[in-house]
Amino acid sequence: MKIQHRSTRTLDDTTRQTVLIVDDDPDILDSVSFALEQAGYSVLTANNGEDGLRLAKQHQPSLAILDMMMPKRSGFLVIEALREEYSEPIHLIMMTANQGNRHQSYAELLGVADYIHKPVAINTLVERVNELLSQN
Repeated sequence: MKIQHRSTRTLDDTTRQTVLIVDDDPDILDSVSFALEQAGYSVLTANNGEDGLRLAKQHQPSLAILDMMMPKRSGFLVIEALREEYSEPIHLIMMTANQGNRHQSYAELLGVADYIHKPVAINTLVERVNELLSQN
């Protein structure tokens, strides 16, 4: 189990926004984490859905980026649990290699803010995170 909580931000904790990344691909976790940290976010990572859900409950991130297919609990099941748990919705981005419209439709039904196909340009993902979190 790999869980990390890292931040390079110099702002105090009251202004820091936290992003949770849940993906079973360590390269994606590392590259997306690095890019978001450089953009000034506090980043939490988990490599499976169970750990991701636990971190979300403990830290209540501003935004979560979830892989659709992961060990222990899929991105869909994590989103369903988060929607049941919180009255204040968390911003969600689903990132997946799956190209099916049915999955995208279900993600939209669950209220994801964006459904991004892998591979994704990291700068595009960071821009989307910035857009969503600037709405708060």
